[in-house]
Amino acid sequence: MRKNRRGGTNRLRRYGTSRGHAGGAGENTGTGVGEARTGQTGDRPAAAAVSTKRAPGPIGMIVLILLWAGAFLVPIPLSVPGIRLAAGGVGTPGTLTVEVCVHISRSDDDCEGTFVPDDGGPALRVSAPPHLEAGDEIPAQLTPEGDRAAQAGLRGVLGSLILPFLCVGGLGFLPYVILYSASRATRRHLRTAAIAGGVATAVSAAGMAAGLIAVYST
Repeated sequence: MRKNRRGGTNRLRRYGTSRGHAGGAGENTGTGVGEARTGQTGDRPAAAAVSTKRAPGPIGMIVLILLWAGAFLVPIPLSVPGIRLAAGGVGTPGTLTVEVCVHISRSDDDCEGTFVPDDGGPALRVSAPPHLEAGDEIPAQLTPEGDRAAQAGLRGVLGSLILPFLCVGGLGFLPYVILYSASRATRRHLRTAAIAGGVATAVSAAGMAAGLIAVYST
C-alpha cells in the first residue's frame, strides 16, 4: 500500500509539475501574444508618403514626341547632299591621293590630299575624308565648290548612309510610343508597332554595320 501511495504521490507530482509548466507556458504565450498585439495596435508608424510622380500629360507627351521625331528626322534630309556626291549625282569624278593627316582629337583627323579629275584637268589641293590615312588613293568625287573630295562608289554611298540608318533605328519605336499614349490603341496595334520597331532597329543596325565596314576597310 505504501508503494502505491508513493506511486500515486509521484504521479500527482509529475502531473502537477507538467500542468504547472503548461500553465506557465500558457501565461507566457498569452503575455507574448498580448505584447505582440499591443505592439501591433500601439504606436503605428506614419504612413508612407504617396508618390506624386505621374506620366506626362497630353501636352507634355506631344512635346516629347515632337522632340523625338525632330531629333531623328532632321538629319535625314541633311544627309542627302553627301549621298548624292558619293553616288556621282553632283561634282566631278576623279582620283584622290591623301598626302597628310593631322590628328586633332581622339575621334577626328584633318586630312588633305591631291585630287586629279578623270577628264584630265589640273590637280587640286583638297580636303580629304578624315577616316583615310596618308598614302591612300581612292576614287573620289569633287564637290561643286572644289574644296573637298568625298569617297565615291559603293563604299562612299554606304558610308554616307550611316547617319540615315541611325535615324531609322531611332524612329523605330516612335509609333509604339504614340499608340501607347493613345487611349484607343489595342493590344494588336501595340504588338504590330513593336514588331515594326524591332524590324526597323535590325535594319538600322545592319545598315550602320555595312557602312562602317565600307568606310574603314578602304
